[in-house]
Amino acid sequence: MTTATRTGMLVGAVLALTWVILGFWAFLFVGLAMLVGALVGRVVDGRLDLSSLIGAFQGKRSSS
Repeated sequence: MTTATRTGMLVGAVLALTWVILGFWAFLFVGLAMLVGALVGRVVDGRLDLSSLIGAFQGKRSSS
């Protein structure tokens, strides 16, 4: 199995266990926290340009 597959399986298992043990709202919070953590990690690694992301949410077009 590839690393991405294993990571996806781990994320799914964590979310499923959170839902079963703690309920829906904890599941939602954990999922949101994972998403924010992934975005922060991509910005730190330099794989996500924050200014272009903000521009996209503001409706600005990018030429690149």
